Amino acid sequence: MTITCPRSRGNFINVQGDEPFIDPVAIDAVSEAVAHLEAATPAVNVYTPIADTAAALDHNVVKVVISTDGNALMFSRQPIPYPRSGYPAYFRQLGLYGFTAVGMEVFRGLDQGPLERTEGVEMLRFVEHSYNVRMLPAADAGLAVDTPEDLVRAQRLQQRTWSCPEAEAPRKCN
Repeated sequence: MTITCPRSRGNFINVQGDEPFIDPVAIDAVSEAVAHLEAATPAVNVYTPIADTAAALDHNVVKVVISTDGNALMFSRQPIPYPRSGYPAYFRQLGLYGFTAVGMEVFRGLDQGPLERTEGVEMLRFVEHSYNVRMLPAADAGLAVDTPEDLVRAQRLQQRTWSCPEAEAPRKCN
């Protein structure tokens, strides 16, 4: 789903269809951030820490390496960085993007590079063409639906959410 942000001068927010439980707070943060990006940065993307080894190894989980200035250096379905010594910090890229109006036009005009074609990660298009992608931390990774098992978990979560009394927060219902 892509929406135009009326209060942010024609910018766009994209929530990937496999991320139906993205926290609305993260969407608001992307909307705010995309409205204030510098000209050299056409897009913003969200990430969360990966806490368990299984997720770091899962090819359905896109990992991102982030520079000291907060921009994406690389996205991959493989565990990056490689754990040569110790256990590095791994971060999961969420399917939540914000594009400036100019950034959307740039993105549409760029050819897919070999990394994007290999990995199947759209934001690599900017990285491969030397554009910045600002990375924003999010507190909640939500639940991505990439496998049949994920779909079962999503259905359970949705049933719990719908059965909650309206006065309670959905995540507190059992």
